[in-house]
Parts: sequence; C-alpha cells; structure tokens
Amino acid sequence: MVSFIIYKFIICVVIFGISLGVAAYATWWERKFASFLQDRVGPDRAGPFGLLQPLADGGKMFFKEEIIPNVSNRFLFILGPSLFMLTALMTGAVIPWGQDFIMHGKTYTAQITDINIGVLYVFGVVSVGVYGIMIGGWASNNKYALLGAIRASSQMISYEIAMGISVIALVITAGGTLSLREIVQQQDAGVANIVWQPLGFLIFFICALAETNRAPFDLPECESELVGGYHTEYSSMKLGLFLFAEYINMFISSAIMSAFYFGGFNFPFAQELYHALGFEAGSIWISVIGFVVFFTKICIFISVFMWIRWTLPRFRYDQLMNLGWRILIPLSLFNLALTVVVEYFRGHIHF
Repeated sequence: MVSFIIYKFIICVVIFGISLGVAAYATWWERKFASFLQDRVGPDRAGPFGLLQPLADGGKMFFKEEIIPNVSNRFLFILGPSLFMLTALMTGAVIPWGQDFIMHGKTYTAQITDINIGVLYVFGVVSVGVYGIMIGGWASNNKYALLGAIRASSQMISYEIAMGISVIALVITAGGTLSLREIVQQQDAGVANIVWQPLGFLIFFICALAETNRAPFDLPECESELVGGYHTEYSSMKLGLFLFAEYINMFISSAIMSAFYFGGFNFPFAQELYHALGFEAGSIWISVIGFVVFFTKICIFISVFMWIRWTLPRFRYDQLMNLGWRILIPLSLFNLALTVVVEYFRGHIHF
C-alpha cells in the first residue's frame, strides 16, 4: 500500500513537471516555428538557440510588479487564473501515458488513475475550466475583460456540443467503453480509430482549437478589439497562469486526440519491434518506448496547432458561432448516424 501511494505521488509529480515543461518550451517552439514561417531567426540570445528563453520569460513573470485593480473583486481576481490552471492540470490524470510494466514483481500503470468514466471526467473538467476565465473577466471590473469572458463562455459552450457528439460516435466505435486506457488498448489489436472516425476526428480537432482559444478561434483575447480580452487587467504570474494554462490545454488536447484517434502509445509493428529487441511483456522499456511514441504524436499535434495560428486569420465572431451551430453540430449528428450504420454492419451493434 505504501509503495502504491509513493508510486502514485511520483507519477503525479512527473506528469505535473512534464505539463509545465511542455507549456514553457511550447512558447519557445512557437516563436521558433513562427520565425521559420516568416523567414526570421526567432529567439537566439538566451542560451544556445534561445533554449533558455522560457526560463527568462518565467523569471520575468515571477518578478514583475503585481497589480490588482482597486475596483476589482480581490478574492475572485486571484481565484480566476488559479482555477483555470488547476483544471488544465487535472485533465491529464486519466490519460494513459504508456503500457503497464512490472517492477520487483509488482505491476504498475503509467497513468495516475484509470476510471471507467474517463471520457466524462475529461469533459467535466474541461467544462469547469471556463469558470476560471469567466471569474477572472468579471472580477477585473473591466468592460474589455468582461466581453472576452462572455465570448469565451459562449464559444466553449457552443463547441462542446459538437465535440461531445463526435466523442459519442468514437465511444460507439470503441465498443461503448468510457475508459481512455481501454480505448487506447483496443487500437493495439486493430487499426487506429482515425480509420473509422475521420469525420469525427476533424470535428473534434476543430472544436479543440476553439476550446483552447487558439487562432483562428482566439476571440476571447482578440488584441485588435478587446486590448487583451479576459486577462487585460492581469500582470505578473497571474497573467502567466492564464498563458501557461492555455499551452497546457493545448498539450492535453493533443494527448487526448492522440489517444482517441491515433492509438496513443501504440504504433504499427510494435510487437514485432519488441520481439526483435528481446523485450518481454511487462518490460519497463516497452512502456518507455510507448511514451516516446505518444509524446512524438503530441508534439506533432502541437506543431499543427501553431501552424494553423500563423497561417489562418482570426474569424469574425458571427462566423465563429455560425461554424459551431450551423455546420459542426449538423456534421457531428450526421457522423453519429453514419457511425451507428457502419457499426451495425460490422456486427458491433445489435437492435
């Protein structure tokens, strides 16, 4: 029991550190990626290739003067970014990061917890995340911040519907399970879910862009209209929490898409490779290789997020809502109906 608690504590700390590390260096990679697209150099002063730039930015955030407006609600002003960061970190608790492995005669899972309603947990936590934006925007007592918070809440509510329907279709394809580990493991025996759910993946990906407030769906921030949006009045590390949480959300969204549609830590001819390397079932090296593969898929998705940001212009707000309600929701319903028909003929559904 003690070893189990210690292991869970260690894996919590590791995933927490990885999430913060990815959030920090995603800022460096985004600036490098944007500079490549725009034929610039990008960060190159702090350390070799600018690799220490995230540490410099983090230090700047910690040591800048903290300003809390006199007309704000002080408690809620502090609570907003804290809640947003908390919910961003909580989502990674149910993601399976690698295969089970055996050490000293005991089986360990590369996952904080595997609950049989993992999909519902993810959606529940993501839904709570918008409260951090709403609270921060309202507590600032600033009209630009409030407008940004209202935009964020209506945008997330609108796109969660289409995302939820697309995931229902995925769950049907996965045999009705809501456990993320089971969804990933099912893709080890057969083909990845992207083969059976290409339209569902496209809908989920577009909704993930909107849920993470990434361009071209970054209307809640929208510097050209709302100064800074919901974090206009924030400074120091409270602003840093909002910005870091956005990158953590992008990291977790990429992990969920990789797990749902691309097999997570699975990859083609994995068993043949493990056999050639002489790894037996339960070897920790199998879990390590699976994690590296999973992390590679996540990095590819993060790069696609950034590529879209620096390629497409921002939508108008009416275009954003029109896409969510009049295009994505009907498409997701069509995909759900099509999934039921396909699964019936595959023999996975019986009426």
